[in-house]
Amino acid sequence: MAEQTTSLPWYSFDNFSPSILQGYTWEFSIALFGLALIPLFFIFRWIIRYYFNQKLPIAITKSQVVSNPLTLIRLLPDLLMILIFTFLVVALARPQKTNEKVEQYTEGIDIMLVVDISQSMQIEDFTPNRLEAAKQVAKDFIDGRLQDRIGIVIFSGDAYSLSPLTTDYDLLKTYIDDINFEMIENRGTAIGSALAVATNRMTETDSKSKVCILLSDGDNTAGNIDPITAAKLASAYDIKTYTIAIGKEGKVPFGKDFFGRPRMVENTMDETTLREIAKIGKGQFFRASDNEALQNVFNLIDQYEKAEIKETRYKDTADFYRNYLTWALVLLLFWLFLKSTFISNVLQD
Repeated sequence: MAEQTTSLPWYSFDNFSPSILQGYTWEFSIALFGLALIPLFFIFRWIIRYYFNQKLPIAITKSQVVSNPLTLIRLLPDLLMILIFTFLVVALARPQKTNEKVEQYTEGIDIMLVVDISQSMQIEDFTPNRLEAAKQVAKDFIDGRLQDRIGIVIFSGDAYSLSPLTTDYDLLKTYIDDINFEMIENRGTAIGSALAVATNRMTETDSKSKVCILLSDGDNTAGNIDPITAAKLASAYDIKTYTIAIGKEGKVPFGKDFFGRPRMVENTMDETTLREIAKIGKGQFFRASDNEALQNVFNLIDQYEKAEIKETRYKDTADFYRNYLTWALVLLLFWLFLKSTFISNVLQD
């Protein structure tokens, strides 16, 4: 427990301001009830002195009795003693201020987000399109993580690592914002290559839990690695794989026609391959047909892949009783000075 005076010097009258006093916690708050006993004690003491002190009868005329405010100075010793007892009670109650710091930490999970940026991700069955919807839920997913290392792989006709595994979530979200359809020139959908790049990134780590989240809307039409082979390779490195098929099948809006109306195109999807990848990777396959469904999928994965969060609480407690104890000692010295000099007799008279 830390003992310190305060940022204010002990002689500062701000120590008695309501804002300062109300900001304290009191270790022995029951002692504060003693403040109510102090005036009762001095009233009782005054009654005893009034009735039992020796009095000298004198005869004076009424015209000789003169009221003078200076006579109130005789109350100064008692006033000082009241203040001394008040400060002693406050110091005994032990005013404190406590700052509590909570640190949360986990062992962390390594997560690779593998995002399809092929041309079909421009289809507008999501708002505003499939890719933008995926980017938004990916950022929301990142916001919900704590000390997990997350990386990003993007793929179209080729695949490459956009970000290595990192806990710099602000940087990750910046990378996601910058994702666009022009980042990879080769057209197509290289699912196998994307899984291989993600696996290569995660083999460099010794994390106890490794997760790959693959999001795609099409068939594997490019790349030099078969998706099933890539899935088995990932599984060999204990990487759990979730796959998300994004989009609707059948007629979907894709751009505008000559008259500015939505142009409808036929869309197909190879769910079988994505299901098999998830099965090999001991994960799950999800189908998302709109923005809300996609958000729900990521929420589920977020719940499945939660590491145990541990907390360490630190309490920094500072004592401020010394301020009031110092005031009590200073006033006590002043009171002794009054009692030890002729001033005390003057005040009594």
